[in-house]
Amino acid sequence: MAPEPLSAQQTEDALAELPGWSVAEGALAREYSFHGHLPAAAMVIHVAAIQEELGHHSDQLLSYNKLGITVNTHSVGGRITELDVALARRIEEIAAGHGVR
Repeated sequence: MAPEPLSAQQTEDALAELPGWSVAEGALAREYSFHGHLPAAAMVIHVAAIQEELGHHSDQLLSYNKLGITVNTHSVGGRITELDVALARRIEEIAAGHGVR
């Protein structure tokens, strides 16, 4: 069964449980800051492993000590679905372990 896009209210409810996340250009988005490049790069790899496990992938933009993540569901026209929320939750679970500031 294909995922269903979340309503505006469902998206707001999900964001209430995802500190630091917002909606930007129709996607869930967050930028993380680190104390250096290696912790940021390590988080990229950890997020990639989670994405493979879930079969759902985000866009990641790595700079020196920052990692930007955006995620939406392309199969429903680039809208936000529960798949995106589940991935964001998993990313939040690992962020502190990578020294996010």
